[in-house]
Amino acid sequence: MIVAEHKPIEEIADSISGFRNVLILGCGTCVTVCLTGGEREAWSLARELANGKNFDSRQPEFNVETIERQCEADLVKTYFKIPEGTDAILSMACGAGVQTVAAVYGELPVIPALNTTFLGALDEPGIWSERCQGCGDCVLAYTAGICPVARCAKRLFNGPCGGSSNGKCEIGGDVDCAWQLIIDRLKARGRMADYEKIHPPKDWSAGRSGGPRKMTKIIKNS
Repeated sequence: MIVAEHKPIEEIADSISGFRNVLILGCGTCVTVCLTGGEREAWSLARELANGKNFDSRQPEFNVETIERQCEADLVKTYFKIPEGTDAILSMACGAGVQTVAAVYGELPVIPALNTTFLGALDEPGIWSERCQGCGDCVLAYTAGICPVARCAKRLFNGPCGGSSNGKCEIGGDVDCAWQLIIDRLKARGRMADYEKIHPPKDWSAGRSGGPRKMTKIIKNS
């Protein structure tokens, strides 16, 4: 899922300074699960922003709404109605949601309250870790389900570099060497032959090198 984190309250307050009626719009999917942008967090942000010390001039009035998904234009158009008098939306969605709402309401400023960080997985309650960068050419079948694009600092495809030591990456801290994790899992599965295969250079054209990506499918009415 997409993981995001709150922007500093000072940055948020500065970005909405000068508006009179701000709608704080929560999103009910990914950012709800990672506890940063759902209905509860939207109300919490409204209470925090309502503190007059955040603004040098007139403090905006705040409304709070939540929609199931901000990243679907049809959903936004069909099921969401902006409260009368709103002159800016403070979106608590990921970057895709912010841009979708901005496209639907072209003349109304849509301002992000979150920084979108990565595609991650829940390791344990309250802890999310990056697992995927959406490269468009998945190699997990050959790397024991551990992604060298997202989890190796050098994005290597044919084994570890010379900088790993005792299963840890040379970048420091307690970062696991992705290739050590891959090798350990391949050994446990009796599939070390996969490790011995030499993989050609990755086709990065399926990633961001060609600009913004798009997927198109023909939707048939049942």
